[in-house]
Amino acid sequence: MAQALTIGWIGLGKMGLPIAIRIAEAGHDITGHDRDASRMDAAVAGGVRKAAEMAAAASRDIVFTSLPDDRALQAVALGADGLLAAMAPGAILVETSTVSPEISAEVAHAAQARGVAYLRLPVSGNASIAHTGNLTCFVSGPADAFEVVRPVAAAFTRAQKYLGEAEEARYAKLAVNLMIAVSAAMMGESIVLARKGRIGWQDILDVLTESAVASPMVKYKAVHLAERDFSPTFSCRQMAKDLDLIIDAGHASAVAMPLAALTRETYGALIGRGCGEDDFISTVRLSEWLAGLGEPDGEDKPGGHDAEL
Repeated sequence: MAQALTIGWIGLGKMGLPIAIRIAEAGHDITGHDRDASRMDAAVAGGVRKAAEMAAAASRDIVFTSLPDDRALQAVALGADGLLAAMAPGAILVETSTVSPEISAEVAHAAQARGVAYLRLPVSGNASIAHTGNLTCFVSGPADAFEVVRPVAAAFTRAQKYLGEAEEARYAKLAVNLMIAVSAAMMGESIVLARKGRIGWQDILDVLTESAVASPMVKYKAVHLAERDFSPTFSCRQMAKDLDLIIDAGHASAVAMPLAALTRETYGALIGRGCGEDDFISTVRLSEWLAGLGEPDGEDKPGGHDAEL
């Protein structure tokens, strides 16, 4: 019987921590590292071995990273004392973050020079469902490396889509997030238009979730909007960061991005109003503010506006 592969995990944040615990619960030998001691403690409580130094996690057969942005990935992966320098030739690096194709290509070049197989495996979903195993992922890089990693990915994703040998997975993730961002902006304007038309708060949410536009995102966000819950599953600031990546990727590919650019300004306005750490569906509140609307008191029942007459 082949010896089980060992796994390292770098970055135990909102996404990395529940995913690493899922991998441990599936019976894999996983060692994790994060600079935050409280995150390390939570990981250990979930069955993840503790790596006091990054090098201890980097020495494993398969090493995952979950990092906030391009700058963090560059700092962790590259350089004389970086992650790749500590990985053994023949190991596999699996990068799960939402980062630019450009920085990902830099990591690919450095990994190749080191003899490390590099998989781009960004995940789709948010921290509120990461512990359930219902994320999905897009994958690109060496196909044989993906076949090795696939059983581990199945521990925290319900679907894995292999797309090619290079940066295809990066573009797939940016394309999906563009759809989510623009949909959130449209949802805000749609709800406010309905309120101006004297439709009750819960009524318009029901209309959206029972109509042709009832995507999984619309249905999921309607549940939170019913309670006016804007606690973050994915923040406005994070969405603005992703939109910057999307617009830059579009410009680099000679693709006009007018909707992306306009939606980026929407999130810039939310950040400016102090909502940067609120959920990205706060587009609803911005639309309400622009329309001169406050909280939807009295609109929670059918005919709620009529009751005010």
